[in-house]
Amino acid sequence: MFSHTLFSLPFALITMFIAANGMPRREIIIYGLIALVAARTGANAFNRYADRFIDSNNPRTKNRHIPSGKLKSIEALLITILAYIVYFYAAYNINLLCFYSSFIPILFFTVYPYTKRFTYFCHLILGVSCAFAVLGAWMAVKDELFYLSFNQNMILFKMNIIPIILFIAVALWNAGFDTIYGTQDIEFDQTNHIFSIPARFGLKGGLIIAKIFHLLMVILLLSLIFWVDELSTIYIVGIILSTVFLLFEHKIVKPSNPVLMKIASYKLNQLISITIFLFTCIDIFFI
Repeated sequence: MFSHTLFSLPFALITMFIAANGMPRREIIIYGLIALVAARTGANAFNRYADRFIDSNNPRTKNRHIPSGKLKSIEALLITILAYIVYFYAAYNINLLCFYSSFIPILFFTVYPYTKRFTYFCHLILGVSCAFAVLGAWMAVKDELFYLSFNQNMILFKMNIIPIILFIAVALWNAGFDTIYGTQDIEFDQTNHIFSIPARFGLKGGLIIAKIFHLLMVILLLSLIFWVDELSTIYIVGIILSTVFLLFEHKIVKPSNPVLMKIASYKLNQLISITIFLFTCIDIFFI
């Protein structure tokens, strides 16, 4: 599922460019990309392993690799372990902060597949898991995320607002389109006691919540122009264009149509991340 990297990769690169005020060092980009692809690969593989019994009972997912017998469970675990080893190696070669922090996303990757057994807001856990790429990208360039400052004999704990805005925006974006994706399994989830926003609030309610997630995402991304000097009109145009894609995404949602759902849940969101990335790059490097 290499294509799923496109959900986080463009935003990780945007974060790197903003943190570096341009192009970061080549080795940071290389090891950062290796870490991101490896982490996403391992997380996807483990998700398939954790959901293998659910997938085998769901008519929509019974033909996935493990339920169909194309891949053994142990092979999925081996893929996960190998990918995580590469991930840790890449994080170590970036800086020690990235290496010591790299265990936190792994914890979320491991817990997420099981959250659908007990919470309707598992989509937000997925969103946070994907958004860690942004924090990792910032730390790769800056070698810091939180820091201490001293003022009038006081020690103040501060954080960088830019990566936090991007982190929350990416988390909400992922949670939104995962909620849309979950509308395909409302009846199955309700019958089998699988927790999801659509299963709890129904198709209409689930889509309203997804719209709220995406609205907040757009607001947060637009707010970056007040924090990042390099961003201007071109960036805003990119966000507006992406918002149009989001509106179209919500317009075409039809759980009974797998083709439209694939476009709404995956294709359009890959287009959104690439669009934001391209317009941001134009603003940073050419304007």
